[in-house]
Amino acid sequence: MSTSASLPLQPLTPLTDKHLLKFCRQDRMQAGSLIISLFGDAIYPRGGKVWLGCLIQLLSPLAVNERLIRTAIFRLVKEEWLLPTTAGRRTDYALSLSGTQRIEEASKYIYAQSSPEWDNNWRILMLSSSISVKDRDLLRKALVWQGFGPWQNHAFVHPGADLNITMALLEREGLGHLLDHCWPLLAQSLATGNGQTDRQVVAAMWDLKQLANSYKKFSTLYQPLIAEWLALGSKTQKDQSEKAFLLRLLLIHDFRRLLLRDPSLPLNLLPAHWPGQAARQTCMALYGLLRSASEKYLDQHLQLADGKLTSSRKVFAQRFKKC
Repeated sequence: MSTSASLPLQPLTPLTDKHLLKFCRQDRMQAGSLIISLFGDAIYPRGGKVWLGCLIQLLSPLAVNERLIRTAIFRLVKEEWLLPTTAGRRTDYALSLSGTQRIEEASKYIYAQSSPEWDNNWRILMLSSSISVKDRDLLRKALVWQGFGPWQNHAFVHPGADLNITMALLEREGLGHLLDHCWPLLAQSLATGNGQTDRQVVAAMWDLKQLANSYKKFSTLYQPLIAEWLALGSKTQKDQSEKAFLLRLLLIHDFRRLLLRDPSLPLNLLPAHWPGQAARQTCMALYGLLRSASEKYLDQHLQLADGKLTSSRKVFAQRFKKC
């Protein structure tokens, strides 16, 4: 991977330039993850399809070279995220049905205004005692990735998960043959006075310290960039449209990766002054500042294989509004 970038380093955005260059100079690049962030944030609300050559051009300023992009695209097609379609000698890559569903599910959390409110019900998946140790471990890995906490050896719990989506995701991951061993339940805890409270259950089941520290680092990194873009003014922001797009992509990419590790617990079950909410407010504020200029850039550059440019659909207007 090349460590040089073609960023237009003008003196108007020194903090932004530093942030973008730091990304360019990292030793290891997870191109597939960045491409998913790009599809979810910019390509999905514009129809979910992009010309490969355009994708290469969009990511070139971040020092993501063509070889890395082609390799990552090949893997995303194999993993059923994307589908190729040809137009003459050019190729578009579009979100598959599965890829679209995954993007839509993730978007509910990424672009929400706040953590979900709790309905006081626990979602529980009880496992059959006849399930093998190997199969239980497979389910455990998949359910923990979805944010569930393991309770003893035969149950997984979550205060807000959609159990229908949970079961569908297990099937999508090739675990459909194990669903007969799962008993989905909805339950309320009883205030008997001598049992664990809901907050104590959360504290015991999920280790949130590392996640809290990661949210604090996110806010520390992006808060100064809010002040920088506020100081530019709307006209100057539009003159920096490419940087606005690149910074918006990295902002959502970093926030999305944090949410992948977040079990999405309701705010009233989390520790007081939970830093995840401050990180979300930081993301919302900077995204709002970058929105207009970055959209101008995408209007001019996000292209399909037949040469047509794209425009945002209504779904984009709902970003960081009540989902």
